[in-house]
Amino acid sequence: MQFKHPEILYFLFVLVIPILVHLFQLRRFKTEYFTNVRILKELSIQTRKSSKIKKWLLLVTRLLLLTALIIAFAQPFFKAKDSNNKSNEMYIVLDNSYSMQAKGKKGELLKRMVQELLENIPENQTFSLITNNETYWNTDIKSIQKEVQNITYSAIPFQLESAMAKIKSRKSTNNKDVIIISDAIGLKSKQLKSIDENFNTYFINPEAEQKNNIAIDSVYMSQTLNDFYQIGVNLKSYGEQDNAIPIGLYNNNKLVAKTLVKFEKSETEINFTIPKKDFNGYVSINDASLKYDNTYYFSITKPEKTNVISIGKTDKSAFLNRIYTPIEFNYSNSTIETLDYNTLEKQDAIILNELENLPQALETNLKSFVEKGGNLVFIPSSESKITDTNQFLGTFDQIQLGSNQNTNKLITKIAFQHPLFQSVFEKKIDNFQYPNTKQNFELKTINPAILSYEDQSCFLSSIPNQVSNVYVFAAPINKMNSNFQNSPLIVPIFYNMSQNGQKTGVNALTIGENQPFLVATNLSKDEILEVKNDNEKFIPTQQILNNKVKLQFNDYPIFAGNFGIYKKDEIVRNISFNYNRSESNLEQSQSQLLTDYKVVKSIETVFNSLLSDRSNDEIWKIFVILALLFLFLEVLIQKLVK
Repeated sequence: MQFKHPEILYFLFVLVIPILVHLFQLRRFKTEYFTNVRILKELSIQTRKSSKIKKWLLLVTRLLLLTALIIAFAQPFFKAKDSNNKSNEMYIVLDNSYSMQAKGKKGELLKRMVQELLENIPENQTFSLITNNETYWNTDIKSIQKEVQNITYSAIPFQLESAMAKIKSRKSTNNKDVIIISDAIGLKSKQLKSIDENFNTYFINPEAEQKNNIAIDSVYMSQTLNDFYQIGVNLKSYGEQDNAIPIGLYNNNKLVAKTLVKFEKSETEINFTIPKKDFNGYVSINDASLKYDNTYYFSITKPEKTNVISIGKTDKSAFLNRIYTPIEFNYSNSTIETLDYNTLEKQDAIILNELENLPQALETNLKSFVEKGGNLVFIPSSESKITDTNQFLGTFDQIQLGSNQNTNKLITKIAFQHPLFQSVFEKKIDNFQYPNTKQNFELKTINPAILSYEDQSCFLSSIPNQVSNVYVFAAPINKMNSNFQNSPLIVPIFYNMSQNGQKTGVNALTIGENQPFLVATNLSKDEILEVKNDNEKFIPTQQILNNKVKLQFNDYPIFAGNFGIYKKDEIVRNISFNYNRSESNLEQSQSQLLTDYKVVKSIETVFNSLLSDRSNDEIWKIFVILALLFLFLEVLIQKLVK
């Protein structure tokens, strides 16, 4: 037992006074004389005995009364078992990702957690609130009540490491109480390592009752016809789905096609055919579970002619004329001697076809060309100087040419999943006419092969860039060295190597991935591009690259949808944004990883626990009650004891 005011205990010396008063009484018995001496003498002895008992009872009662009062004023208490953490700073981490849209016993998980925060955080409690997209430092529930009520779902997936980094950045001598509220969807053990072991950490793990869900995972260009596009829609089913669900295709908010989807397996594809025109719309399903992944926004820009130039001898580049036809391409060929460097920045793709030497000026221009979103295709010459070539390739990535091998080799393996072959093959082909090369360089790269030889060595690889690609062949493909020009693979490979997906394919960016986007437009010094629709607008980070503008969107927009890129009031390009689908699978909750942490059922439980563990047990009231009891006892003794 401890005392808030121990100095008051010195008043216990006052207890000596009643003791002295009772020991040295001023009142004494007087002698009275009566005729019947015997009877009176016996009565006198009894009275004296009774009076002594009463005095001693009163003395003890008064001493106890005074003792209880003095101790009560000293305010005794029992120290809290967790008193060392009483001054801890409190941080609440709230997962407001779209998986928290799932329904629990009392409604949507996020809405329920918000309500619990409002109901159970004490008004005098100072805390910091960290969500996926907002942070409120050193506040109280009264100050941010409206903000808490208006917490909405964030397109940014829950990132525990990010929240912990923010907390750790708040330097303080006090320890920290951390309450983490999350459904643990996508949680990984390495993320938990970001939690400081000194933190007093609680986990609240709300769980969805219904975990079945259907999501539109992606939309892609499955086939390009003369006058039509064939659009592929990839859907995923999580859990059991017995009934067919409707799916609709909308362009500029108008329904253009509708069908039913029946899931015979967890993943299925639906195809739509649309005119070969600008498209700015979405596909949508009606699923009662998560709503955020029921709609997928995308846009398609009617293709313009692609600009392609090959640099090399005319006779070795003749096969490209049959691929890059005038209907779809502006194709030209130039030798290294007649090359106009001013035309390079206008190209979408440049093919270096068996150049023995690369001038330094050309290397510099090509590096800038790739950085600005252009695709580069490198076909080595049998006379290439390996040292100079590797120095050039090394400016893009870790890809190098090894020794020249005079061995006839068959090209037998195709990486069907590579974007170059998207929509090329309806099914995997094991038997086709294998092309060959008579001479090749060993191609050393950490990137996966697109085409491989029978000995698993690489024939064609790529160096992916955020906005472009560099493709490298391991061997010359002229007719003297190879029959690759006669292979069925030649057309789709070179056709797709010249294409920029942002320019010709389905346009659908994911919010938060911050993927660069190139817009073909010219800006003056003071001009900027703005992204907007009817509900939202923002100015992205932008960099002028000659006749293009490189945009980066960071964590914008806030909401998925179809947007326009505007220069002043003039629309330059349509663009679409979608939420990340990583949290569509409600069965991937990793709550089992939390076994080493304090997992509680509710916010109320946390605060009750903290209050009980950190509050001193003040017992002064008990002593006040005891004082009253002793006072009452004294009254009874005075009345009842004779």
